[in-house]
Amino acid sequence: MPVLSFVFIAVFLAANAFFAYRVSILLRLIKATHGPVWSGTRFDRIPERVLTVVMNVLGQRAVLKKRGAGIMHATIFWGFLIITLETMENFGYELHPGFTFEFIGPTLFSGLVALQDFFTLAVLCAVLYAFYRRLIVRPEGLGKSNDAIIILSLTGSLMISLFLMRAFHMVSQPNWYDNYQFFSSFLSRNLLEPMALSPEAAGNISSVFRWVHHFLVLGFLCYIPASKHLHVLTAGPNTFFRNLEPTKGMRKVNLEDETVTSFGMSKITDMSWKDTLDLFACTECGRCQDACPAHNTQKPLSPKAIIADLKDILYHNKTAILAGKSDEVGPVLGTKVTDDVIWACTSCRACEVACPVFIEQTDKIYEIRRNMVLMESRFPPELQTVFKNVENNFSPWAMSPDDRDKWATEPDDLQVKTMAALAASGEQVEYLFWVGCAGSFDDRNKKVSRALVSVLRKAGIKFAILGKEEKCTGDPVRRMGNEYLAQSLIQENVNKLNEYKVKKVVTACPHCFNAIKNEWKDFGGTFEVVHHTQLIGKLIKEGKLKPTKGTEQKITYHDSCYIGRWNQEYEAPRAILDSLPMAKVQEMEKNSANGMCCGAGGGRMWMEETIGTRVNIKRTEQALATNASTIAANCPFCMTMLTDGIKSKDMAEKVKVVDIAELIDQATI
Repeated sequence: MPVLSFVFIAVFLAANAFFAYRVSILLRLIKATHGPVWSGTRFDRIPERVLTVVMNVLGQRAVLKKRGAGIMHATIFWGFLIITLETMENFGYELHPGFTFEFIGPTLFSGLVALQDFFTLAVLCAVLYAFYRRLIVRPEGLGKSNDAIIILSLTGSLMISLFLMRAFHMVSQPNWYDNYQFFSSFLSRNLLEPMALSPEAAGNISSVFRWVHHFLVLGFLCYIPASKHLHVLTAGPNTFFRNLEPTKGMRKVNLEDETVTSFGMSKITDMSWKDTLDLFACTECGRCQDACPAHNTQKPLSPKAIIADLKDILYHNKTAILAGKSDEVGPVLGTKVTDDVIWACTSCRACEVACPVFIEQTDKIYEIRRNMVLMESRFPPELQTVFKNVENNFSPWAMSPDDRDKWATEPDDLQVKTMAALAASGEQVEYLFWVGCAGSFDDRNKKVSRALVSVLRKAGIKFAILGKEEKCTGDPVRRMGNEYLAQSLIQENVNKLNEYKVKKVVTACPHCFNAIKNEWKDFGGTFEVVHHTQLIGKLIKEGKLKPTKGTEQKITYHDSCYIGRWNQEYEAPRAILDSLPMAKVQEMEKNSANGMCCGAGGGRMWMEETIGTRVNIKRTEQALATNASTIAANCPFCMTMLTDGIKSKDMAEKVKVVDIAELIDQATI
């Protein structure tokens, strides 16, 4: 065996050993983060998980949602898959000079070398475009990263070394397949042949560039585990272990576990192995940051930064973690992950929807909030009033629970039946109408509750309410971190619904909808839950509701995060608006899955917003840009925030914020 073959083997083994060592450290860190794994075992539904990897890793579907950058990334990814075959061929050549893949046959081999040459050029062009974006365009989401420049430089150098290796080889030893390598042969004919190099000299130079390519590939291998390109290894597994459900609820905490000494995330080791894998999978593309309403209104929160900061905290505590010295692991909250960062989140999930590798940022923020509230009593001062109101009145507002059903009797008595009255008479209804705190106590949203009652009656739907027996779903305080208070409310509500043998629930509040549908099942509450826009849309489709009264109006629709991104319902509200006679619907620039939050989610409805621009103001400006006279909403929080935004713009006389139930009630007889 030639001496160079021994040299290659030594370098190859050393590089792979170093790579394996660095990967082993990452695996040990994943294993050392011992928090509970959420959303099932993550090892279920294997065929679906394999399919999502095929579609989103091999097919790059999630990456391609962003056209320009997506095509660039997909080109580099697919190019590396094809070019890796040539790298393997070159490695084989070092072990056995003359080794080639020509044994696959002339047709396949000529196609392979043509693809390799094409993708080498395509990857090089993609790298140049990436440099242009980072150095000239400079999108804010990308930030400044020396690591990225190093990676792009390595990638570009790899492609150039391949072109030069092939071109010089064509001069030294022409082959039948050279013309299939169109760009390499172009370089060889037009740049190298005029140099009149001897075949021996050209062959030696080709060997030099082959070795340059070897060192670049193996150097890249060693560099990956400590670079932003770690996602090359982790994006696939993270996609495989993603939450497959299109809907999502918060994680349940076992508050009765006597072995647990702390709830939520205090230290980085409180994360689950999936949370840690999320940190390793981040591509630092900035799409989450670009979509974040908090970041876009000058708040200190950046979903990209919080993942990067948690990763830095993990690495900073690496020695203590690997040594098993948990008492030496520092807290998560500090100079980077601050209180203002954690409380800025509106829980809209725009970051998670935008992420091409399915990182779940909100889960980590929620866990930090839980620890802050449950273990440290550390939260914005205004939340103390909210917690007190919920404890005493079962509502975030300081309203008497005895007044919860007054909306149905004032100013006139709608004679809405209660579940208690029905239980006494033995009468059955199809739906429990879950009114919610806003629909019960907020003056503006009481009108929505009354409108929905009217619509249900027009469609012949039998329903009842809990009345004074209804309590807050626990959604606000749960997202504020008060898991204990939330669980007590949830369990009491679930017990009450089960007592009445409730099967179906309809609600006009997306937050109530999400909680009852996706979270109460963890507490023994399994119900068929529909949002009022879903039910109204169904009734219109079935002909039980016929909008016939119309007025010419231009309507724009605001997607609620908790009916949209949390539960993937975008079509039902739009179908309802399309059914309105004479109405013209104009979409905002940011709509559907890319819509912008009103700023009220995640408990922000009850928090002061003193940093940057108010989120609701920015969303209101987007609505006003459509020149619509009506903003259609389907969430009491959104109604409040957009109404306040309209007033701040002195547009209350020209633009109205109306719930979809009110529009349908006005349009039907």
